[in-house]
Amino acid sequence: MVTLVLALDRRIEDRLLAEIVDHGHTVLSRLVTAPEVLASVEHRAPDVVLVGAGRTTLTADLIRGCDARGVRLVALASSDVDRRYAASLGIYEVIDAGAPWSEIDALVRGGVVVPLRVGDSARSSGALDRGSVIAVWGPAGAPGRTTLAINIAAEIAAAGHTVALADVDTYSGSIAPSLGMLDEAPGFAAACRLAGNGSLTQSELERIAQRYNSPHGAFWVLTGLGSPSRWPELSGDRVTKTIQALRQWVDYVVLDTGFSLESDEEISSDLFAPRRNAATVSALRQADRVVACGLADPVGMARFLRARADLAEVLSTEKVTVVMNRVRAGVIGIDPAGQVMATLRRFGNIESPALVPDDQKGTDAAVLTGRTLRDAAPKSPARASIRRIVHTRLLTEPAPSTGRRRKPRRWARRTPTA
Repeated sequence: MVTLVLALDRRIEDRLLAEIVDHGHTVLSRLVTAPEVLASVEHRAPDVVLVGAGRTTLTADLIRGCDARGVRLVALASSDVDRRYAASLGIYEVIDAGAPWSEIDALVRGGVVVPLRVGDSARSSGALDRGSVIAVWGPAGAPGRTTLAINIAAEIAAAGHTVALADVDTYSGSIAPSLGMLDEAPGFAAACRLAGNGSLTQSELERIAQRYNSPHGAFWVLTGLGSPSRWPELSGDRVTKTIQALRQWVDYVVLDTGFSLESDEEISSDLFAPRRNAATVSALRQADRVVACGLADPVGMARFLRARADLAEVLSTEKVTVVMNRVRAGVIGIDPAGQVMATLRRFGNIESPALVPDDQKGTDAAVLTGRTLRDAAPKSPARASIRRIVHTRLLTEPAPSTGRRRKPRRWARRTPTA
């Protein structure tokens, strides 16, 4: 039995109410507007709120209120406009308003079943494989950590794997605004609180994570801190437990980390005080691969080479992939790729770094529309370079087979027979 609060169109409510009662559920309230629903959630604490996906009943405040009290929110969409509106708010549990109660009941009782891999059915919790963790790190100076993290996640998802993108930056969480998502209720901080209490489960992750929907490969997003002052919520122990839980949820976890690797113990007299940089350090130590990025200009490379020495004290350089971002002739000179590679080899003993060319037009289009480069500028040279990095250096397993065979070319020359 499930306790419900309803905020539906009167005709839809009249159609469903008798079946709701027949299935053994209890209706606590039948309301009309979002403020009324939010007040009912605060005082009655239902299991599920069933709302219409219109703007009068489904609001950001209602979503935050339900998240804060652990109440599931299921939206009924009467049109494509309602579905797009619900998706813009990060609501994944959406069903057609004309569906029979048997379909809605399955969602109310069991939640959304999201395939763990494209074309596969969900795996049982006892048989889950250990997912891979990729952390994206870079020094101060905006070297493009968030852009790389978002587009690495997008390319892995497009390859047919399930992906969770998490914003672990305690100084400047940027994934939510970059993808046009709400960040009033930071998903990664919520996951850390649940992990600290030992109650972080797959269903909770699906509830607090937002979904970036794309025809080329959707992925989960755990947004970052909206206010930097909330950094104590991301303690090292909580971050470690959350990443371990994410490993059991998806095939790949992509972490957008902070820049500072400074040891907080050296600047604090309280040995038991929270450490602001603990989230970044814990994320890097949990990662299987670390993408260390820097800006491909004289200032950016100098910053990167100095900070790389600090990175070597945190983890082994064997699992680090060096990526130099925004390679362009304007600040390097003739043959910018060769100049960057020669500089890194001479001053950092770095061989074969990956290079991402500057593409201001493509990245501007992605930021303007709140989408990935794959969706906003599929022919972007930066996107092509990131895709190549993903497939040659980061993926640990091949993409799932589609079962299709390539057709032979008709113009292929036949081998003469003897």
